[in-house]
Amino acid sequence: MTIRVLIVDDQMMVREGFSVLLNAMEGMEVVGEAVDGRQAIAQVAALRPDVVLMDIRMPEMNGLEATRQIVAADTDAKVLVLTTFDLDEYVYQALRAGASGFLLKDASARQLAEGVRVVAAGEALLAPSVTKRLIVEFSKLSEVSRVPDVSGVGELTERETEVLVLIAQGLSNAEIADRLLVAESTIKTHVSRILVKLGLRDRTQAAVYAYETRLVTPA
Repeated sequence: MTIRVLIVDDQMMVREGFSVLLNAMEGMEVVGEAVDGRQAIAQVAALRPDVVLMDIRMPEMNGLEATRQIVAADTDAKVLVLTTFDLDEYVYQALRAGASGFLLKDASARQLAEGVRVVAAGEALLAPSVTKRLIVEFSKLSEVSRVPDVSGVGELTERETEVLVLIAQGLSNAEIADRLLVAESTIKTHVSRILVKLGLRDRTQAAVYAYETRLVTPA
């Protein structure tokens, strides 16, 4: 299947550059572009992309608010945040809002394509050490608007709790399966149940939840 991508950035050169790179990749198609958050929301509704490459700092409506509204609309689109700074103060908030991960704008063509494939497949882009560092740091430093509901943790089985901790540490399903000596399909089932029990959208929110509730604490 072809992965349909929407590129959202207020800089034309960035949009054009990413469009050229992604359209050259097998199995990918850039179906549209947007220059700010408002256009992004409209384009997601009209074009139904699989992945949205979302800049954060834009006029009219920034990528953070656009991400919130796209996620709230319960679309199938996964948001992959683009940023110039690996410790951008808004990136953590975007992850909390439902973004599936983030990439630096100076990522290579290979990293960009792999990032799109990862989030399109429903995984979280958490493997790079810089992403894990960002989640840890902002889970400690960010002032959140609400206190996470920790009651859901008590609903998890011992194995589901163990899987959630490993998700927060950035492990993929395959890596978790190897660590726990079970089939990858079993881990996928555990992940699905974790998300349902905690009322979370995806693995990224699960990882953030684990840090915010102190189920996982920074080393």
